[in-house]
Amino acid sequence: MYRLRYDAESDILLIVVSKSGKLSHAEEMGDIVVHLGKKGEPLFLEVLNASKNIPLMVQALAKREVAA
Repeated sequence: MYRLRYDAESDILLIVVSKSGKLSHAEEMGDIVVHLGKKGEPLFLEVLNASKNIPLMVQALAKREVAA
């Protein structure tokens, strides 16, 4: 189960994907930072500028549902 944590001061949404695994490195893709384990598995994600990006993500997903 995913855990979510929002830091209003830095406007970052943290999505914990896995509680196990050792952090190896992170890959940044625009305002999304994926932290990966030694085997390349995602451990957690950071959504930067979350107050702007989360509504855009929800809108994009809603459009995909309507089109399907």
